[in-house]
Amino acid sequence: MAEVEIPSYFLCPISLQIMRDPVTLPTGITYDRDSIERWMFSGKHNTCPVTKHHLPDCELTPNHTLRRLIQAWCVLNSSNDIERFPTPKPPIGKARIAELLDDARLPHLQLGSLRKLKEVVSESERNRRCVEATPGVVHTLLSIIHNNNNNSSGTTTSGEEGIPIADDVESTNARDEALSILYLLQLSEQHLLDLAVGNGDFIESLTSILQRSNHQTRAYATLLLKSMLGVIAPARLAGVREELFEEVVGVLRDRVSHKATKAALQVLAWLCPWGRNRIKAANAGAVPVLVELLLDVLERRVCELVLVVLDRVCGCAEGRAELAGHAAGIAIVSKKILRVSEAASERAVKILNSVARFSATKAVLQEMLQIGVVSKLCLVLQADCGMKTKEKAREILRLHSRFWKKSPCLSPQLLISYPSS
Repeated sequence: MAEVEIPSYFLCPISLQIMRDPVTLPTGITYDRDSIERWMFSGKHNTCPVTKHHLPDCELTPNHTLRRLIQAWCVLNSSNDIERFPTPKPPIGKARIAELLDDARLPHLQLGSLRKLKEVVSESERNRRCVEATPGVVHTLLSIIHNNNNNSSGTTTSGEEGIPIADDVESTNARDEALSILYLLQLSEQHLLDLAVGNGDFIESLTSILQRSNHQTRAYATLLLKSMLGVIAPARLAGVREELFEEVVGVLRDRVSHKATKAALQVLAWLCPWGRNRIKAANAGAVPVLVELLLDVLERRVCELVLVVLDRVCGCAEGRAELAGHAAGIAIVSKKILRVSEAASERAVKILNSVARFSATKAVLQEMLQIGVVSKLCLVLQADCGMKTKEKAREILRLHSRFWKKSPCLSPQLLISYPSS
């Protein structure tokens, strides 16, 4: 290949690689489809790389003549180990997407059309953007989710927007497919905001889906919920119902998937600071599930997320009582100090600080001494870690110095670092 001189007009101006599917922009410049779509979609550019002229929302025009010339040149140079690439599959157009949408409104075609639409969305970034930009896609998917989620028995003639509903099994499958497409579209922030604000019961629909679905669908629901909550105003987060906390905690308990676990942790981290949400999380059984996760998980980022959520849930008396009452609660939090990351150490010490300040019964203080929490806090003062972490550790040790300082459990080396009261 290196010995063959490739005609310059066969090369894509962006990648400088030979073009396999040449397409021409309105500016008259020809690019390889894959390269220009990455530039426009993944890179989020709206200008021609060569002319710098603004690019409207346009279809890329296939340059069939140039493609045939390149393929013929490849054949002529086959003796130089240059392979002729196949004719590319035509990209899906908006007319085909609109046709699939129309079929999705018919009960006997709904499931099949949704599965085809899912294949389209999963195929490429270009297809995903094209589907999202097609008018009515998100609205239709939402209607299918709402209608089929509410269909619990028999065959219904029609639901929202007159979209018919099939029988139970078909409707459940159609709902699951519509939900997965909605997530795979990776909706823009504005679309997510429209979902959250313009569809007040959509979070309730997601809650219902989390209650009675298979693992894959629960994962999609959790991931979509995470995306939505990231754009909702904090004032709206305070009114989330306790049932949602129960289902999100259930995703963590059941270890639905690795991605769903991280998404569920982020959901709880966003929700807990607002209103009475930390109490709702504690009542939903979050603390024992989080402790079990800490006992099992090794990944740094997941550990950090668990400790963030645990810190926020321990901001209420119910959360602290659950942690202190768990046989491994205080011990596993202490174990993560100086073992995972600086951020994890800071959160773990902050959790212990909350317990020591507001829930420090004699039994709790004795446990902290016996399982080595006090020794670990003394080590924090000697270690190379953040000042906030050191200050929190020092605060805990000072607060209960009368109870701990004279204990034979502390070695003379650690007593040297014990702060003065």
